Amino acid sequence: MSLPVYLIGARGCGKTTVGQALALALGYTFCDTDHYLQQISARTVAEIVAQQGWQGFRLRESDALKALTQPQVVIATGGGMVLTPENCHFMRQQGQVFYLNAQASVLEQRIIAQPEKQQRPSLTGRPIAEEVSEVLEARDALYRQTAHHIIDGMQPPAAVVQQVLNVLMAARAS
Repeated sequence: MSLPVYLIGARGCGKTTVGQALALALGYTFCDTDHYLQQISARTVAEIVAQQGWQGFRLRESDALKALTQPQVVIATGGGMVLTPENCHFMRQQGQVFYLNAQASVLEQRIIAQPEKQQRPSLTGRPIAEEVSEVLEARDALYRQTAHHIIDGMQPPAAVVQQVLNVLMAARAS
C-alpha cells in the first residue's frame, strides 16, 4: 500500500512530530501543508491571512493539499483543513486519514510549552485556553467524519506512531 497518509486534528495534537516519525518508519516523504504554503509564498501563515484573509488562506491550503498528495507521502494538514468539504472528500478518496485526537487541556499545554515562532493568528481573538476549547468543539465532528481512523493523540509520539503503523499493517494484511 503506497497511498498517502493524512494526519488531521487540532493545533498541538502532534501532526508534525508524529508525521515526521511515521514517514521515517514507512520510508515515505513527509510534508506539512503549512510549511509548504510558507515556502511557496515566502510568507508566514499570519502574513497570508493578513493579506488575503482566512478565505484566501483556505483556498491556498486546498491547493497545497492537492499539490502535496502523491503515493508514499505522510501529510500533516493544517487544523482547519477539514473546514472545506472538498478537502475532506479528497483526503478520504486519495489515502488513509488519521485523526490525532487530544483533549483541549492537553492541546493548550503543548501549545504553551512549545510556541511556534510564527504562530497562526488567533481565530477568535480569545486567550489560548478558550480558543483551543472553542475551536476543538467546533471541529471535532468534522475531524471524526473525515477520518478513517481515530488515534489517541495524547500518548507519547512513539506510541502514536506505533498505533498508526499497526492500523496500516492490519489494512495491508486484509
